[in-house]
Amino acid sequence: MICINALKKGKSIKFDEGSGNVFADLGLKDADQLLARAQIGYHVFKILQDGKLKQREIAAILGIAQPDVSHLMNGHFSRFTTDKLLDFLKRLNRKVTIEVSRHHKGEPYQQVTFAP
Repeated sequence: MICINALKKGKSIKFDEGSGNVFADLGLKDADQLLARAQIGYHVFKILQDGKLKQREIAAILGIAQPDVSHLMNGHFSRFTTDKLLDFLKRLNRKVTIEVSRHHKGEPYQQVTFAP
């Protein structure tokens, strides 16, 4: 627990520093998988948002129903499997590379990185 003084009020605020994975901080099972899905989902969302497409256009590109587009654009990534989100990236003409390496103590088991 870390204490800092609140600005101008002289009151202490106590907080815990996060691990970088909010799902692990909440004690959720499969936290690494949940974080990876959220990161991939957010990347799909940003590509679609930057494309300024209408939901019916997105539905046609991704091969899903318009209500599912609404869920995706509202950040409800848990409604989609990781495989489905990776398929969306393919349909958006993005290359996905999966790298397998030895796990080192203290690092996440699953990690998602995006090229610029």
